[in-house]
Amino acid sequence: MIMQIEGVLDAAAVALHKAALQPEQAGFQPGVLTAGWMARDVKNNEQASGEAARKVCADVQEALMNNAVFRAVARPKAFLGMLASRYGAGMSYGLHVDDALMAGQRTDLSFSVFLAEPESYEGGELIIEGNDGSTAIKLAAGSVVVYPTTTLHRVAEVTRGERLVVVGWVRSFIRRADQREILFDLDRTVQQLRDSGASRAILDPLMKSRANLMRLWMED
Repeated sequence: MIMQIEGVLDAAAVALHKAALQPEQAGFQPGVLTAGWMARDVKNNEQASGEAARKVCADVQEALMNNAVFRAVARPKAFLGMLASRYGAGMSYGLHVDDALMAGQRTDLSFSVFLAEPESYEGGELIIEGNDGSTAIKLAAGSVVVYPTTTLHRVAEVTRGERLVVVGWVRSFIRRADQREILFDLDRTVQQLRDSGASRAILDPLMKSRANLMRLWMED
């Protein structure tokens, strides 16, 4: 399941993070320095380092954890790494798959939080490959896309302006993508029923089923 979530960061937070990631203080370095051997040939971007970048990533992680939709999609057990990445004109990231293990733990989900407004740059779409074709994603600043780390994906060449994102990886309490999707759909249905004033007689069996599915599927 690929999920796009709007408004994870408000306009003030986006502006604050963009200011913190200005080149003179963000310590951008070639992204190839952190690439594995398969990605080294296709990775052409810059990654921020230093205290300013760490603060941005920590604030973004907090915002994600405060977002109910992100929690329901990802069921995050741990964040396994986050990077602030910049793509100037002529930069791209060719087709690749993210590492299966980071910090000694399995990666289940990848995400990109967009910090630049889509009209401020051309190109730079995140393109996720699937058996049913390609999905190109370019979101408003403050939005996030979450997708399975198992996928092949790439970032199209930026031809004008600057693409600025925070990317990261999650280990989920729920290992299988199909099970995460079932629980997400169940959570959404429960919320819709609550909003419509459904009785406890309707909600209690659903909550029992949700809790028991989580007991079956969760890895604590």
